[in-house]
Amino acid sequence: MSTNVLRTADGWWVVRDAHAVRIDTEAVTTAELLADRAAVGEAAASGEAGTPVADLVALSPVTTPCRVVAQMVNYRSHARESGFTGDIPPAFFRKASGSVSGPGDAIVRPSHVKFLDYEVELGLVMGAPLPVGTVVEERDLPSYVAGLVITNDVSARDVQLTKTQFYESKSYPTFTPTGPYLALLEPADFARLLDLRLKLSVNGDPRQDRTLADMIVRPARALTLLARFQTLEPGDLLLTGTPGGTALRAPAKAVEKIGSLLPPALKWKAFFKSQARNPHYLHAGDAVTVSIATPDGRIDLGEQRTPVTDANRPTRTEIEVSRT
Repeated sequence: MSTNVLRTADGWWVVRDAHAVRIDTEAVTTAELLADRAAVGEAAASGEAGTPVADLVALSPVTTPCRVVAQMVNYRSHARESGFTGDIPPAFFRKASGSVSGPGDAIVRPSHVKFLDYEVELGLVMGAPLPVGTVVEERDLPSYVAGLVITNDVSARDVQLTKTQFYESKSYPTFTPTGPYLALLEPADFARLLDLRLKLSVNGDPRQDRTLADMIVRPARALTLLARFQTLEPGDLLLTGTPGGTALRAPAKAVEKIGSLLPPALKWKAFFKSQARNPHYLHAGDAVTVSIATPDGRIDLGEQRTPVTDANRPTRTEIEVSRT
């Protein structure tokens, strides 16, 4: 059975139903906590009543700085909506770890970004070094992956597409909401990964809903491919791709053919003019809710709820304070 860990400004906690028990550890970083699994086990076995989870303010259970790596176009449903056909070569990109934010922190849209998109993704948190040249088989996953987290790979689509720049478009502060829980897995839990269902809704409207069975390159293979050129260390984070249902969709084939005849500047102007009519992009005042769990709850990463705001716009808390 997986163990859910929560981080607050006061330290680390093991979550049991609606209560949390503080972990007696000196760990500050995620890597340090993973090296102190004995303390986690003691808290999980404790008979303490604990503190109501509702009274705690969760931070990202993945501490920074760390490596944040992501897989691109890794679900069949997302590939179809993105206009890909045939075999899709595995691809990775990096995100700045400064983009990692808490599970309740606001997603802040930069003032120059007009097309802000969401992508629910399962995050793998490394528990052991992954040297260059490592080959990871399915049976080896428990040796390298310590646990799982909910992530949202927020994307500035107008930056991403016009500049073909993934790093910038996905690395603004608050563009990787993470948590609330770090689910530390037992070896037997890894057999349930394909049962995990990823769900994302905006203002209560369901947008994304798929299991990992829709995934193209699964975790063991992804780590093997990544290890051809990239070292990972305990506490590093791998985002494993998003299913279909994002705001961005590929244009219809007829429109795509016409667009290919236009100069790049005119093509993007026409494309984003059409996207302006798409109501699914995120705007200030929206609320994004994300969950990842198996149907039986054996693995349940909790629920992430993040409001959306604009840069230089006061948050709800700031407004409430100004009124007092």
